[in-house]
Amino acid sequence: ESVAYFCYPFTLEMFFTQGDEAEDTLSQWPVLYFQVLSLDFWQRYRVEGYGSLLLPASPGLHVLTIPTWRPVELGTVAELRRFFIGGSPELEDLTYIRIPSTFKGKRLSRFGFRTETTGSVTFRLYCLQQAKAFLESSAQRQRMQSVLDRLGGFSQQSSIYNVLEAFQRARRRMQEARESLPQDLISPSASAV
Repeated sequence: ESVAYFCYPFTLEMFFTQGDEAEDTLSQWPVLYFQVLSLDFWQRYRVEGYGSLLLPASPGLHVLTIPTWRPVELGTVAELRRFFIGGSPELEDLTYIRIPSTFKGKRLSRFGFRTETTGSVTFRLYCLQQAKAFLESSAQRQRMQSVLDRLGGFSQQSSIYNVLEAFQRARRRMQEARESLPQDLISPSASAV
């Protein structure tokens, strides 16, 4: 019952250039951070939730429902303040929704950071991807493989390609092995006699 429908179409274009980056570093796939706010009759605003969306790596229509959360203060006074005065605890850095931009380490701990779930936001995304490497001939497969690996989200396509290529190699070896065997071992009629 507590659902609000807002539609806001937007266009986002991103370009990946293989300029100054080293060959061994991989680019991160784009993430969309969002913040849900409410504004009431008395012009009091509150943060209702935060969330992040990893943009789809494959082209096409994607409908994604992302759960949201917000930081909370403990106690009745904090809830009364939020209700009557407005305002609420907010994040200073929106990248804290996922991995903070200032984080430099191996383990991220959010122990003691209190939150509550506040609902979800549904995104309907129509994704297009265009790259010269996808259109070039099979002589450029190695370059295309490098581009796919750098884009990060295409690991499924590249692994399917690798499996099919390994299957073709195994099939050729099996046919070569079969041709090198003597005919009396292969023929079913020779074994019956």
